[in-house]
Amino acid sequence: MPKPTAAPQPRLVVLGSSSPARLLTLQQAGIEPLIVVPDVDEQTVHRPGAPEMTAELARLKGESVLRKIEASGELEAPFVLLACDSMLEIEGRVYGKPGTQEAAIVRWYRMRARQGLFYTGHYVAVVHGSDDVRSQVRVAETGVTFADLTDAEIAAYAATGEPQRVAGGFTIDGFGGPFITRISGDPHNVVGISLPLVRQMLLDLGVAWQGLWALDQGGEEL
Repeated sequence: MPKPTAAPQPRLVVLGSSSPARLLTLQQAGIEPLIVVPDVDEQTVHRPGAPEMTAELARLKGESVLRKIEASGELEAPFVLLACDSMLEIEGRVYGKPGTQEAAIVRWYRMRARQGLFYTGHYVAVVHGSDDVRSQVRVAETGVTFADLTDAEIAAYAATGEPQRVAGGFTIDGFGGPFITRISGDPHNVVGISLPLVRQMLLDLGVAWQGLWALDQGGEEL
């Protein structure tokens, strides 16, 4: 009796995110993803805490991208899909993107000289067809300690436009880098995607991380 044929290992990675930082993080790790931006109204999603919120939003983003891919009919399986969502929690309060310069300044008045927890929800799916999708949702947590910034530093940082565009109102790979004094946990997670967690999730789904290196496609929107 012939042995069953093993399903082909995916080589293509789809990133369900418009985040330049997530894209660059994957590229620096040897992966060139195809970008498909999800369509999710985040304001309508409410969960009790940052871990629950980021997990749910990551799942919704991933499922939104899957629907887009299926509707377009332009992408053939197998492929891996990654979608993420990030939030900062300080003293029990949850923060996303400040959105405006004024909001970023107020945010940093609360953040300076304090410690917070940065959460990123990850949705990872291995897609072999519309009726063969295996997925996981998990959350990574990283501790962040902020410097005691002066009012002038906060105003100058907000004026760069960077903090209002990113989850938590800060970065470690941009203008905000000097204002972070300590990271406890995976630093990639603070950029918006935990590479060690994604690797483990893929292993759990039967995909080897190194098999996704050096793809020919990437950096384009579907």
